[in-house]
Amino acid sequence: MTGHSFDEAVALQHVAPGRLRGKTSPDWANMVGPFGGMTAAVMLRAVEDQPERIGEPVSLTVNFAAPIADGDFDIAVTAVRTNRTNQHWLVELSQNGVVTTTATTVFGLRRETWSETEAPPWQVPAPEGITPTGLHPTVVWARNFEMRFVDGAVPGAGADPSPSSVTTLWVRDRHARHLDFAALTAVSDIFYPRVFLRRGAVSPAGTISLTTYFHADGSDLAAIGDDFVLARSHANRFSRGYFDQSAQLWSRAGELLVTTHQMVYFKT
Repeated sequence: MTGHSFDEAVALQHVAPGRLRGKTSPDWANMVGPFGGMTAAVMLRAVEDQPERIGEPVSLTVNFAAPIADGDFDIAVTAVRTNRTNQHWLVELSQNGVVTTTATTVFGLRRETWSETEAPPWQVPAPEGITPTGLHPTVVWARNFEMRFVDGAVPGAGADPSPSSVTTLWVRDRHARHLDFAALTAVSDIFYPRVFLRRGAVSPAGTISLTTYFHADGSDLAAIGDDFVLARSHANRFSRGYFDQSAQLWSRAGELLVTTHQMVYFKT
């Protein structure tokens, strides 16, 4: 334990083989239950903590089946299959015997191969030249991050609808915690719902499924340390009460770290 609120929030107690227990953190609260990125980070950490785990995370899909209440929760972790270079896991988070969150994740051993990043890095101002802003102070979990919006900040009162759903921002841990895979997972869900921007107003919305693809390895994260990462998100379609939301996270050095895709429920 480091004394950092993130490390306290992802701390898990092993109670039996493949069984762990944790507790929600008030520092990472959202409007209903904990911040989804923190829940995803906890699910990933549950696998990272398994003694038979191999390699580093390659992908993580989290399905938010029901709100998580404040307090204790239990996690069941099962290694579904282990191959020579990758390992498949099933994770379930429950409270009082009721499953609230499920996840599947793949860990793998990375090796040197031909590499190419087809997505071009963005040309944006450095974070030092952008005024720090953030989300509304009532959003508790967002207080843990320093956010500097390049474009697509949260619309204020009386804002007009936007023709674009794109948000771009620099973000880092406010308390200089170095980036690891659990923290990278949380940052991957940093974006407020795209429907807010398109319609110019806040409305009920919540992620129901989030998939994160990890392109970085441990050495990439070590090189970043506690520096900013550049994050951009956009939607593809809003329809019949749901919309998708895609995102990329880049290092300042121009390395693509993560791509994510999620489905979001909304009301208007």
